[in-house]
Amino acid sequence: MSIHESGEMYLETIYVLKNKKSDVRSIDIANELGYTKPSISRAVGILKKKKYIEVDTSGVITLTQEGVDIASNIYERHKVITEYLIGLGVDEATASQDACRVEHVISQETFDKIKEEYHKRCQS
Repeated sequence: MSIHESGEMYLETIYVLKNKKSDVRSIDIANELGYTKPSISRAVGILKKKKYIEVDTSGVITLTQEGVDIASNIYERHKVITEYLIGLGVDEATASQDACRVEHVISQETFDKIKEEYHKRCQS
C-alpha cells in the first residue's frame, strides 16, 4: 500500500470528520485543512481513483476499508505520539504539530516501541 504523506493527511482528516459528523463532503475537508476547493477536488479525485474513498451522487465521501485501515493507523500514530510527547513535558500544541509531521515518516518498529513505552507510562 503506497500512499504519499498528503494522501494520508486527507484520509486522516476524512476519518476524523466522519467521527464528528455523519456526512463528509469536500467543503468539510477544505474548511478543516484550510485548503482551496480545487486542491481538495484534485485530492479527492486521486483518492477515489486509488480506491481509498467513494463519493456518492450527493458528494458524500466515504472511506473504503483500505482507506479506513490507512486513516485509522495514521490517526492512532498521531494520538499516541502526541500523548507521549506531552508526557515528556512538551506543550500540547507543539506535541500535536510535531506528531502530525512524525506520524507519516516514523518506522513501524519505532512507533511500536513508543506505543509500548506510552502504555507502560499510562499503567504506572
